[in-house]
Amino acid sequence: MMTALILLACAYGVGSLSFGLWLAGTQGVDLRATGSRNVGATNVLRTVGRLFAAVVLVLDAAKGAVAVVVARIVTNEPWLVVGCAVAAVAGHVWPIWAGFRGGKGVATLAGAYGALVPVAVMWSGVLFVCVVAMTRYISLASIVAVAALPIGTLLLDGRPSTTLGAFGLAALVVWRHGANIARLIDGSESRVSRSIVTGRRRGPFVA
Repeated sequence: MMTALILLACAYGVGSLSFGLWLAGTQGVDLRATGSRNVGATNVLRTVGRLFAAVVLVLDAAKGAVAVVVARIVTNEPWLVVGCAVAAVAGHVWPIWAGFRGGKGVATLAGAYGALVPVAVMWSGVLFVCVVAMTRYISLASIVAVAALPIGTLLLDGRPSTTLGAFGLAALVVWRHGANIARLIDGSESRVSRSIVTGRRRGPFVA
């Protein structure tokens, strides 16, 4: 019991590391007062630029992967391993180190489930890229990719622990995109600029 509590607490603590907030802060940008006020990679892209956004994306994904890998080293209990994935995503969404004001959890979920069910995450990643290429909405691509992950997990893995964890985390992440969904419906959501899709240098976002 004590081992489980320590693992879950450590996974939450790792997930709480707000790399986007801290790295943007080195450039004089407070993500919580700028752009979407989100501390994830998308707002870093919007406010600081591609390089910092890429670094934040990798680090946020790494948080989830580390939580799962460490849990697997310590225990063979699948429910506890998935619990650490959930704790890491919860830490990103409600980080103790940043006043419980965190991101939406997409990258951390991808990292955690990349360590659990890598093929399902790969196909979700393909969906993400396709939706961005077609619509230039990062939020819509994130929602579609996250919603597809539990289905891929069910088909490719099928274990109750990983499948239920994927459905629960997908529901959390989609819920965190509630404001984006409202803007997508009324047509006010920002699109990523064509320069990001084509590789040409221009501003990262357009209205």
